[in-house]
Amino acid sequence: MIDNRATVQKVLIITLVLNLVVLLLKAFVGFLTGSLSLFADALHSVTDSANNILGLLTNRLSSPEPDRNHPYGHHKFEAVGALGIAAFLGIACFEIVQTAIARFFSPSSTVTISGSELWLLLIVLGVNIFVAFYERHVGRSVSSPLLLADAHHTMSDVWVTISVLAGLIGIWILDYQWLDVVLAFPVAFMVFWSGWSVVRENLPWLVDEMAIAPEAIHAIVMQVPGVLNCHDIASRGIVGRQIFIEMHLIVAATDVETAHQITEAVEERLEEQYSPVRLNIHIEPPRYQSDHVSYAPSPSEQSASSS
Repeated sequence: MIDNRATVQKVLIITLVLNLVVLLLKAFVGFLTGSLSLFADALHSVTDSANNILGLLTNRLSSPEPDRNHPYGHHKFEAVGALGIAAFLGIACFEIVQTAIARFFSPSSTVTISGSELWLLLIVLGVNIFVAFYERHVGRSVSSPLLLADAHHTMSDVWVTISVLAGLIGIWILDYQWLDVVLAFPVAFMVFWSGWSVVRENLPWLVDEMAIAPEAIHAIVMQVPGVLNCHDIASRGIVGRQIFIEMHLIVAATDVETAHQITEAVEERLEEQYSPVRLNIHIEPPRYQSDHVSYAPSPSEQSASSS
């Protein structure tokens, strides 16, 4: 099992430095212009930096190798870190909406913007785009949910900065002050949607949702010579990250050695298709053949649930 934590840590450190630069530039321009939407965008960037720090801590704990206390590995620490990112996004969304509503009903200042300040924001936009694509590229190459989640977050920051920049250009050219408050609301929506995407992608891993259709696993296993029946198949995890599969198997063998060779062939087939995979195969005698491809509760469990 490959441990890519060193690569993930390097990327997180690089993006943390870049996100801090972005945060300082946004805060500086926001202070000079008095722009609410830009302050909201800076708040979003605070979560970027916090996410990187959280990611560094999470990545340190997320070893794929099992140990005595974590016999299934530590991958879920990464999913927990990704949900932490979603929590940060929720907080940012709430703060943006709250401030925008207050400014809408009680306007207290005007926004002033210059060409040099707009150029600074273009630099910020370029850095954000680089960080998003860099994290997504490395995240896909090493199958890191943490980097992919953070890339989602940073990409939402790109769209936020674009909308804020468009509003400030409108204020600069046409003096439409209302643009600053109005654009704060789509900023909040983008932040919320980014957080929801992170939750949607990582929750199945945490709640042990089915990873692979049991019918697909059954079709592969039944192609292995010597397999007579395969039933009660269950899987969890995420394909490409780590999959756990268990099943009951009936093989054409009268001795342990032959049965072991057939189960190894099953493991090789599934490893080729869904690597990395950890399997738990329960060998049964022929009289236990079953048509239940997916997991079927035992008779005692069925009676307990009916009562």
